[in-house]
Amino acid sequence: MDKRDHCCSTHLIEGDGTFNVAGVDNFVKEVKLAECGLSYAVVAIMGPQSSGKSTLLNHLFGTNFREMDALRGRSQTTKGIWMAHCVGIEPCTLVMDLEGSDGRERGEDDTAFEKQSALFALAVSDIVLINMWCHDIGREQAANKPLLKTVFQVMMRLFSPRRTTLMFIIRDKTRTPLENLEPILREDIQKIWDSVLKPETHKETPLSDFFNVEVVALSSYEEKEEQFKEQVVNLRQRFFHSIAPGGLAGDRRGVVPASGFSFSAQQIWKVIKENKDLDLPAHKVMVATVRCEEIANMKFSSFVENEAWSHLEEIVQSQHVPGFGKKLTSILDACLSEYDTEATYFDEGVRSSKRKQLEEKLLQLIEPAYQSVLGHICSGTLDRFKEVFDNTLNEGKGFAVAARDCTTYCMAQFDEACADAQIGQTNWDSSKVREKLKQYIYAHIAAVRAAKLSDLTTLFEKKLNESLAAPVEALLEGASDDTWPAIRKLLRRETEAAISGFSSAISGFEIDDTTKDKMLVRLEDYARGVVEAKATEEAGRVLNHMKDRFTMIFSHDADSMPRVWTGKEDIRAITKTARSASLKLLSVLAAVRLDDDADPIENTLSLALVSGVASRSGISEDPLASSSWDEVPLSKTLLTPVQCKTLWRRFKEQTEYTVSQAITAQEASRRNNNLLPPPWAILALVVLGFNEFMTLLRNPLYLGVIFVIYLVGKAVWVQLDIAGVFQNGILPGILALATRFLPTVTNLLRRLAEEGQRPANADPQQNPAFPANTLRSTTNDPSEISSSASSEVTTSENGTEYSSPSSSSRKAQ
Repeated sequence: MDKRDHCCSTHLIEGDGTFNVAGVDNFVKEVKLAECGLSYAVVAIMGPQSSGKSTLLNHLFGTNFREMDALRGRSQTTKGIWMAHCVGIEPCTLVMDLEGSDGRERGEDDTAFEKQSALFALAVSDIVLINMWCHDIGREQAANKPLLKTVFQVMMRLFSPRRTTLMFIIRDKTRTPLENLEPILREDIQKIWDSVLKPETHKETPLSDFFNVEVVALSSYEEKEEQFKEQVVNLRQRFFHSIAPGGLAGDRRGVVPASGFSFSAQQIWKVIKENKDLDLPAHKVMVATVRCEEIANMKFSSFVENEAWSHLEEIVQSQHVPGFGKKLTSILDACLSEYDTEATYFDEGVRSSKRKQLEEKLLQLIEPAYQSVLGHICSGTLDRFKEVFDNTLNEGKGFAVAARDCTTYCMAQFDEACADAQIGQTNWDSSKVREKLKQYIYAHIAAVRAAKLSDLTTLFEKKLNESLAAPVEALLEGASDDTWPAIRKLLRRETEAAISGFSSAISGFEIDDTTKDKMLVRLEDYARGVVEAKATEEAGRVLNHMKDRFTMIFSHDADSMPRVWTGKEDIRAITKTARSASLKLLSVLAAVRLDDDADPIENTLSLALVSGVASRSGISEDPLASSSWDEVPLSKTLLTPVQCKTLWRRFKEQTEYTVSQAITAQEASRRNNNLLPPPWAILALVVLGFNEFMTLLRNPLYLGVIFVIYLVGKAVWVQLDIAGVFQNGILPGILALATRFLPTVTNLLRRLAEEGQRPANADPQQNPAFPANTLRSTTNDPSEISSSASSEVTTSENGTEYSSPSSSSRKAQ
């Protein structure tokens, strides 16, 4: 059985004013109200407490509202507002039973809920039944007058209301004919209407503009029950087809579609509870907005969960889908058609607006998939272009012609694929993707051309590097007056050869003259950069080069043979020559000279570091106390004057030891060549040692002992290499002897004992010999002496001075 064929009721608003949201939603679902569209009516009844309102509704509409128990006395039966579905009446009719007015439970002063419920009934209902007693008609203090005043007062708070039917139900009719009662009642109603305060806009507005007043009389239910029921049956017929033109609920201007009734009632009650004026047209738009938005959200969710769309969306993430536009257009049409069907009864403006929003939302959802399709089309076309372009170039076709033909062919394929992917509900333009594809194609063409040109450039740069780096390094290491002229000549020759070859290699490319000139200039700059980079690199190692050159000249003679310091060499002159050569190297590496411009660097260094002109002439200004050279730009400077001065000082500090060794070697050579003591020492030995000499003559045994001591001392001297040990200084020599003396003496005694224990038949002529690595010759090799000697060289106002060997020894200590 259809649930709309039996009575169903719910507590719409609690006695404390709470709106029963869950109960109303269940009620709407149970009676299938949402399916009614605009074909439904709402009837409300109000009146004094215990006036038989619930009894009337139960008999009139077949509801099951709770009725008052007359045996228990008059009391409040209905609390708040109840709502029920009428049985057997078409169209679908809802009935609201309002709490009775003037009840003792709420008190005399508590009329807030009475006014709120009255305003709610007028806003929601198409027909309002006002239950009243027959004996109250014509009375000044009748029980229905406060109720009517309340109805008319709250009516003023409804902006642009629809015309509501007010049906006055006269209960317990007496013998007085209705024709006589109705004028009196209408007169009382008019007086109440006139007495109600109205806004300026409605001061002259007649009652008929707001209400359609109907009057019905019913007999007493308790005294004439059968007659009452007959009259109720007749009255029931008037509620059939009540929404038809001319019916009780004929004014349908403010009706809300049935699917939005629950939300509409809830919002109306919320506004009334907040004591705000109720604008029904605006409320109708608000309800339409909410419901259409709900429908749109439902359709959007349904579209998202659509299997066809989900499958399509999944596929386009990885590949192009042929016929994408047609498939998606069909899915979108179905979704929007469902929305139009469900939202057809709501305000047209709101419905259209929400449909547009739904469509925009759907298009926003599917746009990434559409863009993915375009992306696949773009990438596929680009890959096709690369393939066709490479094949065309391999066939020997010209570069520019191949690029133009392949581009035209692939762009036509792209346009065809985009037309297939177009969605019917959109006018999306694929021009941006098309332009991006063209940019990709042009970028690929440019990349291929740039790669080939880059390979050629790299090839010729490599040739330039190989032909310049090593020769320039060799020229700089052998620094002389002709170093930079030779480098410039080498640079010109190799650059001209490279430019000539490069120009021939790029003649097959369509390169404009400006770009070609720039490429040639870059190649020239690269060649200069190789030379400058090598010069910078060598300048960073200038100190090592200076030391190497100094050592080469100082330690080797004119025939490049190692120099032996015999005491006849002029160390001062050799040192000056070696340092001058090192200074030449420093001046060559101080700046880059590729432009054949003269500079004063060499003269400045020579005067400041070798000649010492500034010091001897008393000039206080140091020419090297600067961060730049005169007539030399900073871009060409490799070593600043201050750096040159610092390098020269470090160079002298690190080469002084070599000079000191040479001087020490000369002194040692002189001592070795003069074995006898001075004559005065011989005379002193004769005079002072005469008595000891006579003692030795008288006792020859002393001579044997002395001879043995001499042999042992000589062996220890040779074994310990005392002369070599003390070349490094007195204190280091003493420490070395202290650690080696006892082991050496023990070793000698052990070997003598071994010689004494040899068999008697051994060859008496064979003398015992120490290993070559234990006994050394007493004659010092001059070359060894030269490698260990030391000397100190200082610079004074008169030039270079050399210190004595003894002074060097003291400084070493």
